[in-house]
Amino acid sequence: MPVRKSSAEWQGNLKEGKGQMKLGSGYFEGAYSFGSRFEKVQGTNPEELIGAAHAGCFSMALAHELDQQGYKPLSIKTEAEVQLDKTEEGFSISTITLNTRAEVPDVNSDTFNKIAEQAKSACPVSRALAGVEIRLKTDLQSGE
Repeated sequence: MPVRKSSAEWQGNLKEGKGQMKLGSGYFEGAYSFGSRFEKVQGTNPEELIGAAHAGCFSMALAHELDQQGYKPLSIKTEAEVQLDKTEEGFSISTITLNTRAEVPDVNSDTFNKIAEQAKSACPVSRALAGVEIRLKTDLQSGE
C-alpha cells in the first residue's frame, strides 16, 4: 500500500503567525492561522482536514459494507463535524459527528443503520481516531 504524505509550514508565533498546509498529491494547498483555527477567520485548519478525511473514508467504507451485503448505493454524502475543545491538558478533539445521507434502493432503515455502524467501525480513519467519540447520524433516501 502506498504511503500518503501531506505537509505544513508555520512561520511566527502562535497568535500572529501563519501557515500553509499542502496535500502531497498537490490537489489542495491552503493557508491557516490562529484565527482560522480558533476564531472565524478565513482559511483552513487541521480539524477541517481531519473532517474531510473522515467523511471521505466513512463514505467509502459504507459503500463497501452495503455492497458486501447485496445493496447498491446510488449516492452517499457525509459531513463530518469536528469538535475542538479546550481542556485542562490543552486543546483536544472531543467529538466527531458523521452526518450521512445515502440513497440506497431496497434497504430498510434498521438494516441501513446497522450497516452504517459497521462501516463506522471498519473505516481506517475512525480506527485511527479511536480516542475520539465518533457519533453517527443517518438519513436514508429511497429506502423501504
